[in-house]
Amino acid sequence: MTKICCIGAGYVGGPTMAMIAKQCPDVRVTVVDINERRIAAWKTDDLPIYEPGLLEVVREARGRNLFFSTDVDQGIRDADIVFVSVNTPTKTFGEGAGCASDLQYWELCARRIKEVSTSDKIIVEKSTLPVRTAEAMERVLHAGDNPIHFEVLSNPEFLAEGTAIADLENPDRVLIGGHETASGQKALQTLVDIYATWIPRERILTTNVWSSELSKLTANAFLAQRVSSINAISALCEATGANVTDVAHAIGTDSRIGPKFLKASIGFGGSCFKKDILNLVYLCESYGLQEPANYWRSVVAMNEYQEARFVKTMLRSMFNTIANKRIAILGFAFKADTGDTRESPAIKVCRELAGEHAKLVVSDPKALDNARLEMPELADQIEFEPDPYKAAAGAHAIAVLTEWKEYKQLDYQRIYDSMVKPAFLFDGRNLLDHDALYGIGFEVYAIGRGRKSHLK
Repeated sequence: MTKICCIGAGYVGGPTMAMIAKQCPDVRVTVVDINERRIAAWKTDDLPIYEPGLLEVVREARGRNLFFSTDVDQGIRDADIVFVSVNTPTKTFGEGAGCASDLQYWELCARRIKEVSTSDKIIVEKSTLPVRTAEAMERVLHAGDNPIHFEVLSNPEFLAEGTAIADLENPDRVLIGGHETASGQKALQTLVDIYATWIPRERILTTNVWSSELSKLTANAFLAQRVSSINAISALCEATGANVTDVAHAIGTDSRIGPKFLKASIGFGGSCFKKDILNLVYLCESYGLQEPANYWRSVVAMNEYQEARFVKTMLRSMFNTIANKRIAILGFAFKADTGDTRESPAIKVCRELAGEHAKLVVSDPKALDNARLEMPELADQIEFEPDPYKAAAGAHAIAVLTEWKEYKQLDYQRIYDSMVKPAFLFDGRNLLDHDALYGIGFEVYAIGRGRKSHLK
């Protein structure tokens, strides 16, 4: 029986290992993490992350061939294959601060693998890492007089939060990078065979390690680029009276462009897009490629512009003052169907609104616990309320910041009746029926469509 250990029980490691365990009952999978609370949660039905369909997958394999443990050393020792899924956040200090990945957790992990291993192993990079990180990992693993051989593969994840289980069950592709040596190709084939249990072979792409590492950064950069591109056009649409939804549909029907990631909004968030683009910026700058670095940096700058523009529109619409006004924030997760708030546009919006002395009430069906952790310095200005009707009661304005389907089903007449008039609604996701809201009496703002106002 092949034994797999995954170091890191977060958004990547947990779901991926659960799917491997489900699809490969003859493979023993152990997920290890030093966070005792997180591991304990994985052993219950109250999982530490929210992902539609994840609990069903975990239940099928847990206790059969899927296990969770805080004994990291034993997990490493027992494994034939070790997946590394630790956090690689953007550095906040020193060389490359603000762009480069902080690899301290990754290096500690590599050193631990070397220290406790008693047999040869395949090491799989699952975390998003800079190009040529595998080379650095090999130097750490093989440093000194060490008879154990480690073969390092790159296997970046391309799943999206909110659709992770569907992405794992039926992925566009699985990418595996290995060295073009006999041992490298043997290790690569071992991992190919595991995925081929349920994924068609033609969707399993193999390449060298460096191409695999760069492909992950590039994929996220290209997707974020499309979001920033349509958001740049949304500002022009508002200035000229065009409708960004119509523009996006028109260009999306061009087969060379396609419709995906052309939905104008308050901007992208999450743990990947910004981090990976800035990592790409740092790589370009490291190789003296300043113009490409500037190009990719502009994608992030456009995203930040969109967030700031949304707040300015709120301020201008509400008579240039929101001091002491109650504003209901509907949605704090960076996207629907996840509780993840990392780099959520809601963070900047709330901070900017709080800076104008607004009284904020944040509501979200899955992300309130994480939202509380994002802005501890604003605890006296923010109320957290799971019930959107209670959040909106007595509010001067509503800002929809996450595209939860629940928000489309709310009784907006009831909400309007409970608000201070004029009642403003700012749809940061173009989620709602704006004509219907206007008909109720709301002052409506939609990104890329401008305002529908009863005010003269």
